[in-house]
Amino acid sequence: MAGVVRKGLKNILTKNPDDVVILSSLRTPITRANKGHFKDAYPEELLAAVLKATLAANPNLDPVKIQDIGVGVVLSELGGSKAGRMAMNHVGFPSNTSFYTVNRACSSGLSAITNVAHSIATGTIDVGIGGGMESMTRNYGSRAIPTVLWPELKSSPVKDARDCIMPMGLTSENVTERYNVSRADQDAFAVQSHQRAYKAQQAGLFDKEIVPVTTRFQEVDKQGNKVGEERTITVDKDDGIRPNASIEGMQKLKPAFKEKGTSTAGNSSQVSDGAAATLLMRRSTATELGLSSSIIGKWAGTQVAGCAPDEMGIGPALAIPKLLNYVGLSTEEIGLWEINEAFASQALYCLRVLGLEGALAERRVNPNGGAIALGHPLGATGARMLADLLPEMERQGLETGVVSMCVGTGMGMAGLFVRE
Repeated sequence: MAGVVRKGLKNILTKNPDDVVILSSLRTPITRANKGHFKDAYPEELLAAVLKATLAANPNLDPVKIQDIGVGVVLSELGGSKAGRMAMNHVGFPSNTSFYTVNRACSSGLSAITNVAHSIATGTIDVGIGGGMESMTRNYGSRAIPTVLWPELKSSPVKDARDCIMPMGLTSENVTERYNVSRADQDAFAVQSHQRAYKAQQAGLFDKEIVPVTTRFQEVDKQGNKVGEERTITVDKDDGIRPNASIEGMQKLKPAFKEKGTSTAGNSSQVSDGAAATLLMRRSTATELGLSSSIIGKWAGTQVAGCAPDEMGIGPALAIPKLLNYVGLSTEEIGLWEINEAFASQALYCLRVLGLEGALAERRVNPNGGAIALGHPLGATGARMLADLLPEMERQGLETGVVSMCVGTGMGMAGLFVRE
């Protein structure tokens, strides 16, 4: 791996035959769980749509050349492995293409992309797809907390062990209290996320990365009763963005997790449904297959860092410095940042610690909004963020970008990508 992960900006930007390059990075729309346009869809249905679109986006690549597919999934039954492989075969991938799922909570999509990149870097495979899928509508009944658990863990004398099942909202409140993140700042950050996402959506900035999905939809009333007949619809836009988000509206919302807390439904990420996929291969393979002109970027390294489970949101503040040290770059040498907005509290804390508040103001951090406005389909988020990152790097003429997120149970993950 050391020969593939270069250090220093000049070396990272240099094109080498053993680079792990990206040919496409696509996503479905992200929709609100239980209320949005994918509420009646299945996670593997969304995965099928984005995998089929990946083949369509790369018509000169024979599917038989794609050797392995890794997909991030957090909540699906059996880890989504059987349903995911069925979806893969269903849309035209041959059985010689292998398939697996990976669960590193909120970073599962980035983990899958990284795993595929590592397989290419070590020569295990030449071509692969990394992505993610999630239907929180169908699979979030336990709120991502295990319902069957060894009793000794619940009463463990080790606080960090007990805290691994602490509700995420309470970890957010811990961050606000320990690091003095005000409710006013959280609300302002949330409004900015919606405003940026709405502006981007209206300008068509997401259109290039979004795969329209045709699915079924049954309208229901507030009591859950069916209204009219089930319809076939085509979903081509994220539906959680609030065009009229305002400070006044945010201030009216009650704390969602703690009586006198500051994290609300408005300044926290949305519970969502969606999928995403990224096609990767070795640069020399792309050259051999005549696909060099289709390269849009490359993976340049990933790092993970652990932290206390009861403040899991600080993860990016630890993972990003670890990544930058790993690749020999400074903060100033990163052009664009996609930092997941699990909660406004932790996103703001991380930006402050990392010295990125200026970059946020300059639209170099989450320039088109983040999970507060777009949503956070757990297994798919990391892959969704990369699908957002690369087109924006192209629009702004930037060469380097980082995707990072906090991870439930106490981690942060960060990946470096280069635009070509």
